[in-house]
Amino acid sequence: MNETNAPLTPPNMGSLYLNSYALEWESTELEGFWVKKLYENPDNGEKTWLMKMDPGAYCGPHTHDEFEQIFVLQGSMEDHNGTLKAGEFVCRAPGDSHTATTSDGALVLLFFS
Repeated sequence: MNETNAPLTPPNMGSLYLNSYALEWESTELEGFWVKKLYENPDNGEKTWLMKMDPGAYCGPHTHDEFEQIFVLQGSMEDHNGTLKAGEFVCRAPGDSHTATTSDGALVLLFFS
């Protein structure tokens, strides 16, 4: 198991494992948004993060240069089109403007590529 706080990077061979429970939540530039960086490949821009949103957290309209995928694990989150509940999924094209907020809190799995 990877025992560092660093996200995994692509293995040269075999498999790499990470215990996400051992990672600390990292604050972001946005109040109420926290991440655990599970995997990052700076060579091609891939990222896999757990993101926790505190109740009432809000991020105004923004875009990403990457293709974004979000799977809601717990709670619910809202964007400019509606509410995503646990078990629901959304993917966004690079440059798609969107918002992110939650009334009750949420835990989501993010993929950027």
